[in-house]
Amino acid sequence: MTATDLDGWHHAYSGKVRDLYVPAGQSLETASELLVVASDRVSAFDHVLSPGIPGKGALLTTLSNWWFAQLADVPNHLAPGGADRLPASVADRAMIVEPLDMFPVECVVRGYLTGSGWAEYQQTRSVTGIPLPEGLRNGDRLPEPIFTPAWKAPQGAHDENITFERMVELVGADAAEALRSLSLKIYETAAGIAESKGLVLADTKFEFGADRATGRIRLADEVLTSDSSRYWDLAAWRSGATPEERMASFDKQIVRDWLAANWDRQGTPPELPAVIVAQTADRYRELIGRLTS
Repeated sequence: MTATDLDGWHHAYSGKVRDLYVPAGQSLETASELLVVASDRVSAFDHVLSPGIPGKGALLTTLSNWWFAQLADVPNHLAPGGADRLPASVADRAMIVEPLDMFPVECVVRGYLTGSGWAEYQQTRSVTGIPLPEGLRNGDRLPEPIFTPAWKAPQGAHDENITFERMVELVGADAAEALRSLSLKIYETAAGIAESKGLVLADTKFEFGADRATGRIRLADEVLTSDSSRYWDLAAWRSGATPEERMASFDKQIVRDWLAANWDRQGTPPELPAVIVAQTADRYRELIGRLTS
């Protein structure tokens, strides 16, 4: 999907999967509101893949809005009345938000050991400098959730897992402590809601920004979606004997697994097969159905 101007809005920037608009005649620096449009593009291993996942932008926006409502006590970036002022052509996959000064870190919380955390644990028995017990397996629940930040690299570069000490250097001690505390609080609330729906919230990443007028920290971007989180089936996790059985996922792990098996991460990624695209879309829809029912 190619971003173009919308009625009353000017296209200002495109990330891997989202397009950002400002009111006509304004800039990113002066805009009092922004329009964030979720595309159907899908990314993995810091690459945008082809083809997209049909309906993905609307599915992720629906899920983000649902989670923002569940987390009503957490300040977020949604503009008051924004849902009533969305351009009709993108209303199902867009949000009007207030601009924030974004922190240059992804606030990752892991309740279970998997993904890059599992890879690091096998080498060091730790994740981003946090020591973990011996003998853990891929997919095991951690003794308690851990905060493992990542540096947000510019587009085209690779995000980098960092220690909390490095995060302090990037954003300052007070902000780092506040972001860690808030991230863990949100994760624990969301994990409880997911468990009540028969789901495991294995890990997730949050992004935050500071209100430009007050400095107050607000939750931004997407939240607890299939793109930013790993969700597993709780019954399968409890009874599964193998990692594949235990970690039956409702997220884009299907895409990651296929890509890892069919690409050496050199050059341009191969196109996703139609069956992988269809399976991913089905799992995204199933997740929303299970969470919101």
